[in-house]
Amino acid sequence: MQQLKKVVLAYSGGVDTSVCIPYLKDKYEFSEVIAFVADLGQGEDLEKIKQKALNSGATNSIIANLVDDFAKKYAFPAIRANALYGNKYPLSTALARPLIAQNLVNTARELGADAVAHGCTGKGNDQVRFDLAINALGPDLKIITPAREWDMSREEAILYGEKFGIPAPVSKKSPYSIDVNLLGRSIEAGLLEDLMNEPDEDVFAMTSSIEDAPDYPEDIEIVFKNGFPVAINNDFLNPVSIVQKANLLAGKHGFGRIDMVEDRVVGIKSREIYETPGLLLLIKAHKELESLTLNPDVRDFKEIIEKKWGQLVYQGFWFGPLKTALDSFIDSTQRSVNGKVKIRLQKGNAIIIGRSSENNSLYREDLATYSKDDIFNHKYAEGFIYMWGMSNKIWAEQNSKK
Repeated sequence: MQQLKKVVLAYSGGVDTSVCIPYLKDKYEFSEVIAFVADLGQGEDLEKIKQKALNSGATNSIIANLVDDFAKKYAFPAIRANALYGNKYPLSTALARPLIAQNLVNTARELGADAVAHGCTGKGNDQVRFDLAINALGPDLKIITPAREWDMSREEAILYGEKFGIPAPVSKKSPYSIDVNLLGRSIEAGLLEDLMNEPDEDVFAMTSSIEDAPDYPEDIEIVFKNGFPVAINNDFLNPVSIVQKANLLAGKHGFGRIDMVEDRVVGIKSREIYETPGLLLLIKAHKELESLTLNPDVRDFKEIIEKKWGQLVYQGFWFGPLKTALDSFIDSTQRSVNGKVKIRLQKGNAIIIGRSSENNSLYREDLATYSKDDIFNHKYAEGFIYMWGMSNKIWAEQNSKK
């Protein structure tokens, strides 16, 4: 059996990934453990996390700025897909995993590593997303998952780490498991495991409570080009800035909180709290613009595609062939999704109050109006209805005899 020498570890600075470093050196006898820190716009002091990895025994620690790619190549495709897992969750955490995995593999290639590792447990979704993405992009690389194999409780893992000089980072005041990135926050565990417990306000950081949100409404306009959001209130911005501005506007008015029971990939249900103000706002606006610019049959079929697209991303198949094929369909539908949507934000609500598309609108006022300017030929309706309901009429006649 070939002796493994070098491993690249996806490192977050938390308990599990910190303990992974001495574990990989102790059990697998790696001569080099390289910590890979992904900057996804989480707002943390990543230099401190980098130093923590080195203090924990890593031979090298790398910070990769992935924020631009995260917004442009992951968040924006999700907006075009109107992706909502379980009709609620806009995949804010799930979208980050294939991006991290892709760069983990690339780093392993660049540094000549034999293996990659992550600190996911055997109970969550992220292990599936990491493993599937790594297998798709680097099938020759060995995947090592210490937290899935070491059979230690959290307390035992902390004690194990302390033997190698890693201080216990857990605060009794924060019993929650929290993941943060540019798109939002996910919160689970602790008091939230009782499904009847209402989340305390200290759980939330990106959204105001209804009580603290402004009493006044705020109207905003979001501009789209080829299905991509490009401007808010006529302020044309890059993808990262679009998401950041949407987060601030929607979060200020208390829009973007999700409390749901979620079906995990591993077959169990879990309670998840999400804050995704900007992403939910942009998806809502995008879907509204599609109602104006897409044919009914395209919209109907796209809703089927959207559901499957969201499931594939949630389940870890970002780099799968079906996801790639669905991307092509979605891309072909977005060439006409150009225009703007007006939304009123107030007290946890985002209400659509207007929409327009200068060159791609399928709305015809002269056909829709009931005024004297109406050009619709009402006489055609009788023949249409007769033909449209013919099969139903025949069925009714036959069955009324019985």
